[in-house]
Amino acid sequence: MLGRIKAGVKRLLGIQKNPAQAEAAATEVVRRRPRFEDQDGKPLRDDDRPARPAGRREDGRPERPRRSAEGGGDGRGPRRERTPREGGNFEGGGEGRRERGPREGGEERRERSRDGGREGGRGRERDRGGRGPRDREEREPREAIVNVAPVPPPPAPPVPEGPYPEKFEILGLSPAVLAAIRETGYETPTTIQERAIPVVLQGRDVVGASQTGTGKTAAFALPTLSRLGAPGTFRCLVLEPTRELAAQVVDQFEKYGKHTGLRVLLVHGGVGYEKQRRGLQEGVDVVVATPGRLLDFMKDGTADLGKIDVLILDEVDRMLDMGFLPDVRRIIERTPATRQTLFFSATMPPQIQSLAEFALKEPESIEIGIRFSPAETVSHYVYPVAGDQRQELLMAILKQTHFESLMIFTRTKMQADQLYSALQQEGNYKAAVMHSDIRQSERERALKGFRDGEFEVIVATDLAARGLDISGVTHVINYMVPENSEDYVHRIGRTGRAQKEGDAYTLFSAEELPNVESVERLINQKIPRRKLDGFSYKYTTVLDDEARAKAILTGRSKKKSPRRR
Repeated sequence: MLGRIKAGVKRLLGIQKNPAQAEAAATEVVRRRPRFEDQDGKPLRDDDRPARPAGRREDGRPERPRRSAEGGGDGRGPRRERTPREGGNFEGGGEGRRERGPREGGEERRERSRDGGREGGRGRERDRGGRGPRDREEREPREAIVNVAPVPPPPAPPVPEGPYPEKFEILGLSPAVLAAIRETGYETPTTIQERAIPVVLQGRDVVGASQTGTGKTAAFALPTLSRLGAPGTFRCLVLEPTRELAAQVVDQFEKYGKHTGLRVLLVHGGVGYEKQRRGLQEGVDVVVATPGRLLDFMKDGTADLGKIDVLILDEVDRMLDMGFLPDVRRIIERTPATRQTLFFSATMPPQIQSLAEFALKEPESIEIGIRFSPAETVSHYVYPVAGDQRQELLMAILKQTHFESLMIFTRTKMQADQLYSALQQEGNYKAAVMHSDIRQSERERALKGFRDGEFEVIVATDLAARGLDISGVTHVINYMVPENSEDYVHRIGRTGRAQKEGDAYTLFSAEELPNVESVERLINQKIPRRKLDGFSYKYTTVLDDEARAKAILTGRSKKKSPRRR
């Protein structure tokens, strides 16, 4: 096309080739002229066209040798098969067309949301600084599936003889479970345990709601272990929203089931598949799992829920907050209709009613205490402060407070890291930090160290606010008022457990006044305001006049506008 344009321009300008160039060009045209035209350029009839010589093209030039799959011809070797690019494969429908492959990290994307790495829904950890491993987590490559043969269940071990704790014995628990309760030192069941255990032993569905720290885990673990009896097949599934909660429930099942011989397996994301797959294939009685990883094992056929007798959904409201409802429904649909289903949670918001109707059959409702009510042994105080003095006030409160074990809750991971760094620089506190961007092994070390007394202060996001059994916490500090008032109940539920006294402090600025009022409405009490003695406050309206601060915040003036005449 470009040559034709050049030739047209030359003709318009009257530029002619010299005779030698013109003759060479004419010779080249004749040489390249196809064989089916004569010398004058007239086309030949089909019968008059000469046969094309072997190995020659229509214009007489040598034909390029073709490669076969086995090679040869042009000396370039065998033809290579076109391989799909990483992350996709080639299908029909046009040259170069590529079909999109599976999204990278799909399982871990589900799990961290679901396991606390990504905090989703209204309980998520908000951090504008970047995306961490979801609920958040370390992404692990999939290993090649290696199948192992099932192992016969072990015989039940001998059960220690009585006497057993009388108040637990009258509830109908098995001797093996009673022996474990005796060894833990418990003598009297809590209210939720006293009411739930007999109902669960009857095989009925249960919806249980109680305040945090009232022994909810034992309320479903003790009767379930008694019902399962001797070791056999995979018959009990417990779903938990986070890895930490799942690990804690496994510890409880192993502690109370030590004389039953029942095999308990922990299944969660953030770690490799092989160990968990081997445990499922060799045989297990109780599986405590997070939804994302369990769905992966269901998909590849490793986990079969066809013989489930007991399905336990723990911290149901938290699972809904984190967006697990579709996954939970898929799991429920794969279990037998004859199963027993137990719902246990510290709170039971109305949103789970549809799930309860879907999963439960004529359940027994057991609600202990006022819904969303914190423990009565916790003292609440709020500290007004200017937004830019929040960290300074927190450090001053720590210096004037005698505490044995303290938890500081933040809204974001960035705030948690900043406070942890400030505590490290202070040098007077043994502190740890815990949020979803921290590796699983480090989170476990921080949690264990805080329980064992290695750390006296732990800074955490809401990842640690739900259900974790941490005894001996004397103080809880909210660095900011939780955006969701229900989270306040869960946070301060880390202290005042098992009828022990505790203190809960919350720092707030004028912008958080609506959140403070929301918390007060939820727990149905006015929280006392406090000012720290000796602290040099910057002036802010919320220190002296909350009503005026709220009016300024909402853009309204306290002065009444004059009436129009």
